[in-house]
Amino acid sequence: MPKASDRHFKTVRDVVCALEPSYPVYCLRPDALTKSARYFLDAFPGRVLYAVKCNPHPTVLKALHKAGIRHFDTASLAEIALIREMFQNADAYFMHPVKSRSAIRSAREVYNVDHWVVDDQAELKKLIDTNDRGDGQVCLVRLKTQSFGAIFELSDKFGAEADDAIALLKSVEAAGFQPGLAFHIGSQCLNPEAFKAGLEIVADVLSRANVDIHYLDVGGGFPAAYDGHDTPPLTAFVEAIEEGLKAIKRRGDCVVMCEPGRALVANGCSLLTQVHLRKGNRLYINDGIYHSLSESVGGGIRFPARMVRKTDGPVGDLMPFTVYGPTCDSHDVLKHQVNLPRDIGEGDWIEFGQIGAYSNSMTTQFNGFFPETYVSVDEAPLLPGPM
Repeated sequence: MPKASDRHFKTVRDVVCALEPSYPVYCLRPDALTKSARYFLDAFPGRVLYAVKCNPHPTVLKALHKAGIRHFDTASLAEIALIREMFQNADAYFMHPVKSRSAIRSAREVYNVDHWVVDDQAELKKLIDTNDRGDGQVCLVRLKTQSFGAIFELSDKFGAEADDAIALLKSVEAAGFQPGLAFHIGSQCLNPEAFKAGLEIVADVLSRANVDIHYLDVGGGFPAAYDGHDTPPLTAFVEAIEEGLKAIKRRGDCVVMCEPGRALVANGCSLLTQVHLRKGNRLYINDGIYHSLSESVGGGIRFPARMVRKTDGPVGDLMPFTVYGPTCDSHDVLKHQVNLPRDIGEGDWIEFGQIGAYSNSMTTQFNGFFPETYVSVDEAPLLPGPM
């Protein structure tokens, strides 16, 4: 299967005409990535960390770095190594609340990581046992937040209750770290009030802990636009954060941080697939839920889609199709039907937009299928239509 990560085209149709791909192709849009990064850097009242897990492809990271992103939310030693080895002037923050002792030791000794997150006394003990706390290292206590309808609720797995966080914050300070607080409202949250609620918990913990925090991380959760989602503008989330910060008493040099992932990169890539068979209103394509389209099932996300052909001409009326992936598993089917031209058939291509988040980073090699071809295009992102 060919790779074309260094190929550049004006449009997705140009990709089709030049490559005639029978394999999936990621169509990266560096200009869209740059625009998203600059928005966050200009609008957010603090430090912007990109969540590497969302899309770790080097072209994506380079575009964000070129736009000015210098801080990266990393969750594993592999992600830390990727950032440290790609960018000499970038910082990697070990933001996973659960880390092995060997990963802590290597992150510190090999890659000079000095920002950590914990949500439990036992995790803090691992840091204390395996790490020299000198050089102004930072340890943030992650708080549990209430649900505001995010597609992926992260507080189901991580975060300390307020009373436990108070004790933990005091322990962090006593251990010699610069203390901080962090929370995460969940991935793809459509309600800006979630940030206000998280900051209210921060205010409560600080009022009772009597600890001056050096860092405050409001996490991620900023949403991207998908079909069927009434997505508020990102300005609404920034305004909610700014309003919530007003009620928090903190030292003047306290660093406020955020960890956008999805909202930074979703529109920075689309996926070009090919129809390999049509059976009535069922289409069989060369990518699916075990690969780039897993969030169709896990999160019920509906990606905007369009048919692409080598020539521009009239197409039939739209009709709903059930779309199956390439594996032999009958579960390999998109959760929602996709509206496509009635005359679509074998050999036609389908472009799925807003695929830059949790697509290539989530792929498996199940059944021998795996997307691995990347190109870049100038064409504007494929976005959802009006609701």
